Amino acid sequence: MWGVKLACPDCNHDRLTGGGLYKTVRRVLNVRGWYFMGTECLECLKCHRKYSAWEENIRKQLHISKQLMFPAVLTYKLACDKAVISLMRTRSLGNSATQLRQVLMEIHSEEWLARCTGYLSILTQLGVPVNEGGDVPPMRPLPRVPWFLTAYVMDVLPRLEDNKARLTQLTKKLAGEAAGTAAWVTNVGNEHGQVLMSVLTAAEGEGLSAMADGLVRRYKDAGKPPPVVLYIDHDCCSITGKSKIQRTFGQWDRLVVRLDVWHLMHRFARGVNTNAHLLYGPFMARLASAIFEWDPEDIERLKRAKQAVEGVRITLKAKELEQHCRCRTRGAEMTESLVQEVLDHFWEAKDTMGNPLINQERMTEIWRTQRRHLRCIQDPPGVALYTKTGEVKKGGVTLPVFRCARGSTSLESFHLQQCRFIPGTSANALHFQVYLLEGLTRWNEDRARAAVVGGGRDQMRSYNARVVDAFQEVVRARQIPSPLYNYTAPGNYTGELIGVEYLQAQTGTVLKSYLRGDEEDVGDWQDQVMDDE
Repeated sequence: MWGVKLACPDCNHDRLTGGGLYKTVRRVLNVRGWYFMGTECLECLKCHRKYSAWEENIRKQLHISKQLMFPAVLTYKLACDKAVISLMRTRSLGNSATQLRQVLMEIHSEEWLARCTGYLSILTQLGVPVNEGGDVPPMRPLPRVPWFLTAYVMDVLPRLEDNKARLTQLTKKLAGEAAGTAAWVTNVGNEHGQVLMSVLTAAEGEGLSAMADGLVRRYKDAGKPPPVVLYIDHDCCSITGKSKIQRTFGQWDRLVVRLDVWHLMHRFARGVNTNAHLLYGPFMARLASAIFEWDPEDIERLKRAKQAVEGVRITLKAKELEQHCRCRTRGAEMTESLVQEVLDHFWEAKDTMGNPLINQERMTEIWRTQRRHLRCIQDPPGVALYTKTGEVKKGGVTLPVFRCARGSTSLESFHLQQCRFIPGTSANALHFQVYLLEGLTRWNEDRARAAVVGGGRDQMRSYNARVVDAFQEVVRARQIPSPLYNYTAPGNYTGELIGVEYLQAQTGTVLKSYLRGDEEDVGDWQDQVMDDE
C-alpha cells in the first residue's frame, strides 16, 4: 500500500512478501478500556523465515512518518497505547505510575459499568431470559504498577540517543546494583536556565574534570565564545592562586568565578536560632538590601508608569521590581559596612516572647569566615547579567521585561523539579537514566521557549524530538512556512557521559542498555505482566 520494500532482518534479502495473517492478536490497554490489534505475517523469499509485521526490526525500516502511526508500545504479552504513555511523561508531584493506575482503574470501571448497563437494558427490553451463569461479563483487571513503568521505559529507550543529543547542544535513591554508589549530583546551567550537563558522582565535587573537559570541547566545536562568569555554591575563591573550580575549567583562562549570593545569605541564615522567628523575614530582607541596589533609571521609569495609572500615591511591588528593574551589587567595601549595620541592628533583637533572633556565638563565627566572600559576590565589570525578553505598556510608558542571569536561581528551581523526574522513592540505574534524560529534555525545551520573546504564547508543545524533526523535514521539503518558529535543528551527540553513565564510569560498572531483544532486564518484567488469556 505504501510501496515500501522491506528487507529480511536475518539474511538481508531485499524482499519480504506477505504470508497471511499473524496468528496472535495483541490486547492493548487504552485510556477508556482495551482494544485488540492484529497484523500480518511477512516471509523472506530466500531464507523462508517469518516475521510479524509489528516487530521493531521491521517497523524501523519504515520512514519516521510511518513509524509514528504505530499506536502502541509492545511488551511481552500485553501492549500499551501511546495515549496512556503520554500521561506519564509530565514529571510532577504525585504523577506516578501508581497514581496513573488508580486513575485508569476509575475510568475503566465507569466505562465498564456504562457498557454493562446498556447491555443488560437491551437484554431486558428484548425479553432475553437470565442465564444460569449470569449476564454480566467480567471486568478485565489492569496490569500491576511495574508494568506501567516498563511500558514507559520501552517508549523512551528508542529515542534515548536523541535526548542526549538535545541535552548536549537530587539524588533520589538508586536501587539494585547501583544502590549506594551515588553521593552527589552536579548540574551546570546557562544564562537561559537550561541545563547543559547533569552528572552523578561518587563523592561531592570529585571527578568533575571529565565533565568540564566535555563542556569546554562542546563550546569549542560549536564555535561559541566561552562563558565569562560562573556562579557556584562552594569552592569559589582561594587565598593563594586559582580556586579549585578555576583549575577544573583551566582552558577557559578568562573565566570569572563568583559565589552565588543566595548561598551566601543562607550561610548567614544558619546564625539565627530559628527561621520561624518573627524577625527572620525582616532580617533576610535587610541583608539582601545590604548586598543589592536597584538601578535608579529603571526605578524612575517604573514610578512614572505607576503614577500615570495610580496617581501620586504609588506602591512598588516586589514582583514589579523583579520584572521591570535591574539590580546590581554595591561593592565589597559598601557591602561589608552595610552588613555590619544589619548585624548590629538585629544583634540584641527579640520577639514579643523574649526569644532572641541571633545566636551570637554562631553568627560571630559565620561573619568571621564569610567576610572574605564579599568580594566574591560582586558583579563582574562589563558583564551584562540581564536579558530583555519583552515589553509591556503601562500608563503610556513602555516597560522592559528583564530576565536575570545572575547566580544559580534557575538551577535551584531545577533541583526541585529534578527530584520529581524520578517517580516513587527508588529506581534502578537504567530507569533512573531514562527518567533523568527525559526530564532534562523537557526542562530545556521549556526554558528555550521562555527565552524567546512571545515564546510563552506558542500553542504547540511537543518534547518528542523524532516527531518534531520529522515534521520539520516534511515542511522543509514542501517549502511551506513552519508554525514551529522556535525550532532548533537536531545536532549530533557529543559522546559526553550524562547522569548515571558518568557515575558508573567512576565506579567501573556498565549501564545496561537494552532494546526489544533484551526486555527481560527491565526489572523481571515477565513476572510483572498479568497473564492474558
